[in-house]
Amino acid sequence: MVDVGIYLDLRNPAEWRQDWSRLYAFTLEVCEEADRLGVHSIWTTEHHGFDDGYLSQPLTLAAAIAARTKRARIGTGVTIAPLRHPAHLAEEAAIVDLVSGGRLELGIGTGYRRPEYELFDRGDLLATRFGATDASAREIRRLWETGTISPPPVQRRPRIWLGYQGPQGARRAGLLGESLLTANPAMAAPYLDGLRAGGHDPATARMAGLLNGWITEDPERDWPVVSRHLAHQWDGYHRYAVEGTGAEPPRAIDPDRWRARGLSAAPGHFLHATPEDAAREIRAYVADTPIETVWFFASLSGMTEDMVRAHVTTLCSRLAPLVA
Repeated sequence: MVDVGIYLDLRNPAEWRQDWSRLYAFTLEVCEEADRLGVHSIWTTEHHGFDDGYLSQPLTLAAAIAARTKRARIGTGVTIAPLRHPAHLAEEAAIVDLVSGGRLELGIGTGYRRPEYELFDRGDLLATRFGATDASAREIRRLWETGTISPPPVQRRPRIWLGYQGPQGARRAGLLGESLLTANPAMAAPYLDGLRAGGHDPATARMAGLLNGWITEDPERDWPVVSRHLAHQWDGYHRYAVEGTGAEPPRAIDPDRWRARGLSAAPGHFLHATPEDAAREIRAYVADTPIETVWFFASLSGMTEDMVRAHVTTLCSRLAPLVA
């Protein structure tokens, strides 16, 4: 059984620029509708300094989503831990858990962009960001469990998800006894090894993460529009990834090549399929790993409200029952 969630980055590129206030209001409307349709979870993300206004404060938005929904789990995928003091994260996350009535899923990660670290005067932590993120997870857990922060979260033990993508990171998440925020099945083995090595029960293993894709009743009809927004979204990621490093930005992506590669949690792959075809591929891909939730972007970089609404409805009403 696999649950389905939606992922929000609120990118608003100049080519398709919307009124900012309307974009945020519409996003909350979408969250309400997804919640009504039974979506398992709603996830927010974080970057800083993108010219398209990429979401910068995921827990702030998570609190707003919590106030507008009743059932969906609310996660950060991820908030960049080394940019904030662990006590700040522990307190802010606890407030989201309180507002939501115990629906928080706290995902933390390292980030990778020098300009973001320098913006927060944390440039000295970039080289040691993995250790800093491990330490943050331990401290957040300690602050919650010892009652050091007040008010406490509703959940007795809120999940902490580590947004580590490679095998070393997967093992680190296991050693900490926390959940692993990736939908890459290849990370299950090092994650489980880490759990055992850390003295944790492998039965507690939990994985979840993003799958790049667009699920629609008519893939061929939608592809000309989807491919344009997909290219803009990932060209932006690639351009900002090298900012401040002196490296040349990579070539523009080829959406048709991404689509041809099909399903994978890795960039460079894109699942563009009907709900039935997508469900078959997802079930085979996840197989017997501890991956319990996959999510998809609700919108690809500036899509129209009609397209976003249709996609979220398809994810919740058509795909989710098929993979459950």
